[in-house]
Formats: sequence, structure tokens, C-alpha cells
Amino acid sequence: MPIMRVSYPHGALDAERKAALAKRLTDELIAMEGGAGTRGGQAFASVLMTEIAGDSWWVGGHLDGTFVAKAGKFLVDVSIPEGYMNAAQKTDVHVAVNAAIVAVTGHQADADAGANILVVIHEVPEGNWGADGKTISLGEIATAVGLPKGGERFKWVKKYFAAKARALAAAGYPPDTGGVIRDVETISPK
Repeated sequence: MPIMRVSYPHGALDAERKAALAKRLTDELIAMEGGAGTRGGQAFASVLMTEIAGDSWWVGGHLDGTFVAKAGKFLVDVSIPEGYMNAAQKTDVHVAVNAAIVAVTGHQADADAGANILVVIHEVPEGNWGADGKTISLGEIATAVGLPKGGERFKWVKKYFAAKARALAAAGYPPDTGGVIRDVETISPK
């Protein structure tokens, strides 16, 4: 259920490049979902584009391109469920988003073209995602997008949340504390 919010300066993307970037980022969102190209996976893949006024984005104290690499200024905020991605998977997202923007802006030949493409991954705590007026767990998201709970990706998720549940219990947190997968089978140590 990742979401990407792309901010860019006014005029940086024409309609064609904007559509091309949305397509590439949607493909990355599907890859982030573990390759869930299902209808459910597609329905959760949201890319939001926000054009920023030219006089509202400063870099190094300047509005011009003094400190801006060739691909331009971009800020991509990526929201993902907590515990859904390990460090290597997050690095893959940083690389793929940067490459998509550099390619769409036509600067693949320039080594440092993406230096001002900032990608920030925000983990949304378990229990804070909702759809259709309901709180949904990471386990429910996995089911909705067709990600097998017996696969390698979800095995890592189970380990993450089992460790978190143990840490919260050891620290004396109440058992109904948010941030732990509700699906009992995913947090029970075996």
C-alpha cells in the first residue's frame, strides 16, 4: 500500500513527462508490493504530483539553479507500512525513484544529475492505514494485493513484528498498544 508524493518546480514536467514518470513510479510501487500486479495491488498504487511555484523552492538560499543538478529539484515522499521493507529494499526504492526521474528528465548521461532528487521513506505505524472506512493491518494489505504470507517477504515482516511485540511486552506496554500486527499468527513466535 505504498504511496508516492512527488513535488517538483513549476514547469519541470510537461504532461507527457508527468505521465511517463507516473507510469514508472507506479511500476516501482508494484515492485515494492512484492510484485503484486494484481487488481488489488494496482488499486493501492497511488502517485500524487504537486507542482511547486517557482518562487517557493529554495536550494542553498537560491531560487535559481546555483546548487541544482541537471535533473532538477524533486522531493519524493514515499509512505509504506511499518516493517514492510528491510534496509536493502528501501535502498532499491531510492535507486529506482532517482533513476526514473533522471530518465524522464533526459539526463541519464550525467553522472550526478539526480543529486537534488530527494527520496524520503516514511513508515506508517501498523494500525494507522485505513481503507473503505476500516483500519486495515499489514496482513490484510498483503492479502488484498495477493502477496503470499508464506513467501520470503512476509517471513521477514513476521520476524520484525514478533520482535517488536516482544520488546513492547518486555517494556510493559499494554497488549492493545498500536503498532503490532493484529493477525495473531504473524506475531506468535514459533
